[in-house]
Amino acid sequence: MPPGNEAFERVATSGLTANFMVYLVEQYGMRQMAAATLCNVFSGTSNAAPLLGAFVSDAYWGRFRTLTYASVTTFVSYLCLRDSLLTKALMILRSFLPHVSRPGMVVLTLTAAVPQLRPPVAEQSGQPLGPSGAHLAILFLSLGLLVLGAGGVRPCSLPFGVDQFDRSTEQGRRGLNSFFNWYYSISTAATVVAMTAVVYIQDSVSWPLGFGIPTALMLLAIILFFAGIRLYVFVPPDGSVFSGVLQALVAAFRKRKLRLPAPNDAVEQETLLYSNHARKSTVVTKLPLTLQFRFLNKAAIVCEGDMKEDGRSADPWKLCSVQQIEEVKCLMRIAPIWASGIICFVALTQQWTLAALQSMKMDRHLGPSFQIPPGSLGTICLMAIVLFIPLYDQILVPMATSITGVEGGITLLQRQGAGMAIAIMSMVVAGLVEKKRRDSALAHGGADGTSPLSAMWLAPQLCLMGVAEAFNAVGQVEFYNRQFPEHMQTLAGSLFHCSLAGASYLSSFLIAFVRKSTGGPGGASWLDDDINVGRVDYYYYLIAALGVGNLLYFMVCAHLYRYKGTPELEDVCKDIKAVF
Repeated sequence: MPPGNEAFERVATSGLTANFMVYLVEQYGMRQMAAATLCNVFSGTSNAAPLLGAFVSDAYWGRFRTLTYASVTTFVSYLCLRDSLLTKALMILRSFLPHVSRPGMVVLTLTAAVPQLRPPVAEQSGQPLGPSGAHLAILFLSLGLLVLGAGGVRPCSLPFGVDQFDRSTEQGRRGLNSFFNWYYSISTAATVVAMTAVVYIQDSVSWPLGFGIPTALMLLAIILFFAGIRLYVFVPPDGSVFSGVLQALVAAFRKRKLRLPAPNDAVEQETLLYSNHARKSTVVTKLPLTLQFRFLNKAAIVCEGDMKEDGRSADPWKLCSVQQIEEVKCLMRIAPIWASGIICFVALTQQWTLAALQSMKMDRHLGPSFQIPPGSLGTICLMAIVLFIPLYDQILVPMATSITGVEGGITLLQRQGAGMAIAIMSMVVAGLVEKKRRDSALAHGGADGTSPLSAMWLAPQLCLMGVAEAFNAVGQVEFYNRQFPEHMQTLAGSLFHCSLAGASYLSSFLIAFVRKSTGGPGGASWLDDDINVGRVDYYYYLIAALGVGNLLYFMVCAHLYRYKGTPELEDVCKDIKAVF
């Protein structure tokens, strides 16, 4: 997908979701913690969906068809709308919709534009009375469409752009490097625009207009996408990596009673096992056989009738190659590291959600007339990332490299661990700031409980979280891409989104658990719907404590981890003895 098209889509998606928490509270009349839970579930589902999208893309449709076949049937329009004129307008728009995320945006925009699709407003207070079952059905439908769209677009957008370059030529490689630079630069800039300009329009001008602009930009993105259809390079699907993983596990189970040859010598054992393995369209780096998870090595034991005359496996569910087995081992080694990243992302998701709630009870003015929208505070975190990464690459990495001698200054696992430590610091700072905000609100707050404290007091914790993300999140992306085999790159990107999904679901569980366990008879819970009554600072400290435990767990996993292609320690010792 061209960088310009991706920028429009990023503005559309971020513009609809960045201020979603405020929209649910102010326009739908949801209780604050219920809205926070819904945001977490929606975020988690959106980030889990790319795993399914990656499977469908690799196994069946290919990247282009996955990007274009996320569409919705006509009955959604009739389920969502009552006014016949609006129904006809949506039917006209539907002819331009190749992505299912587009109709999701239309429905969500209509909830802002059509009063009948939102909860009624009380006459005396002017506040929404709360959503009914029908209102929630419309809202959930729009969110479901957005989830399906994210599942198709997120895992395929960047790889589809990479497919347009011929990496076998010098010109293609130079163009690909430029594409990556433009892709990440424009995407980040688009997110900043969405969280500032679009959120400001939603919060200060009009919710229908604030949702309508991203919807129009999404339509423009679709038009641009199809404008280049005759120029695109289409790479056919190469088969799902999940089937290969399952084949290795089944073959190892079926041969579990066999004895491995040379059980303590990886080099000799590899010569006695099945090694014929090649892929049609992917250049795969050969992985040496390891003795870790050696029960999987039995899948490569050759028995009578397992091989064809040309030396290939007669049945992949009975005989797998050493290469295929080692690829499965890569996935098994990475899984514990991946799990540790979820707690770190819990801190990130809770900062974004609760910081918006905190700012709604603080002074958000910059100057006499301008007021910062609550949903725009996350821009501080993004700007910290944008400013810190060049500083890290140009100054910190050369300094660390001269000391450690390691390419990149520190290892990929050390980079993730540093991010976890900084995330813990940010949660402690967040707890201290929240206590100050709450004390100020109780002492000096007016009838609405708003503290005179400036919302910029939230900047330090958001900056720390941005630095933590620059270490941990970027480190995770690089770690997955380097440690996964070449043909698993789509899965690598999906795994990162699954970390975000796990963090969102865990955040929802933590909110429910804390509300139930801390809200005694007649007392308020830490996460009360009135943030001034609750103790959000205690909740921040709880997440910090979980982060400490997670960091210790990660350090154990990192100590035991063996990087892809690393030979057995016993073989290294043999080579050293042979030299001397």
